[in-house]
Amino acid sequence: MSKSLIILGNGGHASVLIETLLKQEQGYEIIGFTTPIMEDNVFGLVYLGPDEVIYNYNPQEVNLVLGLGMLGPSSAREKTFKHFKEKGYFFKSIIHPAAIISPSAQLGEGVQIMAGAIVQTGTSIADNTIINTGAIIDHDGQIGAHVHIAPGTKISGAVKIGNGTHIGTGTTIIQGIHIGEKCLIGAGSVVVKELHHHAKAYGVPAKEV
Repeated sequence: MSKSLIILGNGGHASVLIETLLKQEQGYEIIGFTTPIMEDNVFGLVYLGPDEVIYNYNPQEVNLVLGLGMLGPSSAREKTFKHFKEKGYFFKSIIHPAAIISPSAQLGEGVQIMAGAIVQTGTSIADNTIINTGAIIDHDGQIGAHVHIAPGTKISGAVKIGNGTHIGTGTTIIQGIHIGEKCLIGAGSVVVKELHHHAKAYGVPAKEV
């Protein structure tokens, strides 16, 4: 039997996740959502309180869904995930039914894969990573934890992306490239060479700034 769910957050990213859950055939029970101050929810979900209210629920009885988006490296999303993991809670992975995932792909905890995304053979995606709308990851990709692959990104085969990196909307990364941890790649960039940890790169071809 599926555990009840609590959504952390109430913005646009959370709304996409909630809608995906509500449309799935198994019909997950969503207890409500948390935000720092009381807000209305477009789906009529119950406001539970700030994140601390989650401590009132047994980790064995609920799963969490992290509805915070990620705009860059070292985001609140990563900190929130790690905080509640230390308290013993589990984050549910969300995969949109219109995504295409290879049976050989390996997905970590709390991974979120949106509509139209494609994840090909031999790819691994670590915990708490977002593969956003229409993104493509070709064969044998290695995507770290707390990464955001923004909408429309195209990642060729055997690319490695380090933990905490943000790949901007519409970026293209050619085959075999290694990108370090906590990098920021600007929207629409074309990455043709390796980038080390904490790099910021933009343009066609992408250059560090």
